[in-house]
Amino acid sequence: MRFRPKGGLGQNQNPQKPDRDATQARAEVVAEQGGNERVFDKRYTNEIERAENIAAGLPPQGAEIPQTPANIPDKKDFREPHQEIPAHVEEEKPYEPVQLPEPPPKGIVEAIKSAATNIVKKVQRLIRPEKRTNKDVVINAETLETRVAILEEGKLEEFNIERTTEERLVGSIFKGKVRNLEDGLKAAFVDIGFEKNAFLHYWDIVPNQFDSSVEIVEREGRRRDKPKITQRDIPRLYPPGSEIIVQVTKGPIGTKGPRITTNLVLPGRYLVLLPNSDQSGISRKIESQEERKRLKQILRELNIPEGMGVIMRTAGENQRKPYFMRDLALLLEEWHGVQEKIKKQPMATCVFQEPDLIERTVRDFLTEDVDRIVVDNQKAYDRIREMILKIKAKSAAKKVMLYTDSQPVFDRFNVSKQLENTFSRQVHLKGGGYIVIDETEALVAIDVNTGRHKGSRDQEATILKVNLEAAEEITRQLRLRNMGGLIVLDFIDMKSRRDQQSVYQRIKDGLRRDKAKTHILPISQLGLMEMTRQRHSESVRSAVYDDCPYCKGRGKVKSVVTMSVEIQRKLQEILKKRTRDESDFQLRIVVHPTVLDRLRTEDEKHLIEMEKRYFGKLSFRADTGMHAEQFKIVNVENNEELASVGA
Repeated sequence: MRFRPKGGLGQNQNPQKPDRDATQARAEVVAEQGGNERVFDKRYTNEIERAENIAAGLPPQGAEIPQTPANIPDKKDFREPHQEIPAHVEEEKPYEPVQLPEPPPKGIVEAIKSAATNIVKKVQRLIRPEKRTNKDVVINAETLETRVAILEEGKLEEFNIERTTEERLVGSIFKGKVRNLEDGLKAAFVDIGFEKNAFLHYWDIVPNQFDSSVEIVEREGRRRDKPKITQRDIPRLYPPGSEIIVQVTKGPIGTKGPRITTNLVLPGRYLVLLPNSDQSGISRKIESQEERKRLKQILRELNIPEGMGVIMRTAGENQRKPYFMRDLALLLEEWHGVQEKIKKQPMATCVFQEPDLIERTVRDFLTEDVDRIVVDNQKAYDRIREMILKIKAKSAAKKVMLYTDSQPVFDRFNVSKQLENTFSRQVHLKGGGYIVIDETEALVAIDVNTGRHKGSRDQEATILKVNLEAAEEITRQLRLRNMGGLIVLDFIDMKSRRDQQSVYQRIKDGLRRDKAKTHILPISQLGLMEMTRQRHSESVRSAVYDDCPYCKGRGKVKSVVTMSVEIQRKLQEILKKRTRDESDFQLRIVVHPTVLDRLRTEDEKHLIEMEKRYFGKLSFRADTGMHAEQFKIVNVENNEELASVGA
């Protein structure tokens, strides 16, 4: 030990070296000058930069010279400044709930009751002011489309859209027909009445255990000993041509068909019925131990049919036993209806369709913390009230309000403006920073930038503040856009491990309210955070937008310089092939007007040289109907089309 090396034993296990290398590698990749290979020692970098600054007439430390009209550099084409970001950040004003005109009371008694209720509420607020979040559910129901927005303190937190013309697949139950089994894939392909057969993995046929988000609750009574099904039994139990009852868990995305399972679930308001499983459980999102104990006792007392199970949902927290009994009765009634359809209907047909967006919203979002449900359609309003009265007490029905103003309901609640930001590539943060979101086929990349963030002199504190703001916004955007798959988050580099942990924790906290399953890793040595998010259906962007027919979804078209080069290259090819004779060889080139401008001005001399060199005559025509990447070359003498390039 006396001759121990300076760095201690086991130097190869020192984690500092890979950290430093990773940081350096990342810096070289994202640096403006490009990542030159690191060959020479960098110890004199500061001295070299100091000399460079002095030579350029700058202060030794490289302080910026004030920008005057004379020395402002020309704008480059790579990254424009973001003028829409405010130069200074104003303090947020406290949120005031949107006021809606109240319907006039029907009679004197109603008017007195309404006035008395308002007075009581005001007195209660004065005596015991409670800090709570204003939560509104805004429903815009139209002929072709239904949109639902969940607002908290006026901020859009959840957004769902459903077209009335599209079939609701996820959650629907089908009487399928097994088409073929692929032992190599360990999967069955099932005909459920669609063009593409649904994909059913063997693991989705074998009875599954509960997810980690559900705690198993043992109930008293004799459990039926079911014979255990293994993957080996599946070819015998479900040969090709046999009938199978399945539920869609994932809709068709891109070229993939729907994904299905035999582990059926029927969700209700407070309970989820499991017709094919005798296990019961309770959601782990209910954190209070006393409440969990009370709910477990209620669950054991429920009269659940043999061979079935239930899961208590988070919405059941603090609810009384009669509500669970009523919900169970409704779910059993629904399941009996499904069983009747299974007996009567042929194979490859739907026996239970997932409720529409309005019904799902009432089922999933009508919790105690919701202040109002505002709907702008009379039929939808009547249906919502009917559903609420069916599943809950009259008190909740009073929260439903019919919106009748001429101003669209999404404009009144400032949802339309927030939706514009939701679909834009750049999303601005309240502190002045911004995030850039790029959806690709393989993954979603999210980049965080400081923008014009007006922070303190402490650079590390400023970076942490921007990253924490970005973390909150990113988790919100994932929900709003329904983005899934592999997601890579590129935060601004933080040196402190404590700061990195704070950002990681903020992301985890924000994902707690996400209904989709997520898996997240801490910030890596390259300064990136990786995560996955389960996706049941296409993202909102895919549902609302089609690829641009002009650029084919690339977001870019060839520049006029590139088109000019391609045209000249093609002309040279044609002119070189021609056998030399005394006759005039005239070519007409038809192009987009913007390309013609370039050819007539900056490239005119090159075209004249080409005419002289190859003894040809070139004439150009503009066609406004042409694509910017398209051009045609025609022989004037016989009108023969020699080349046609582009869209």
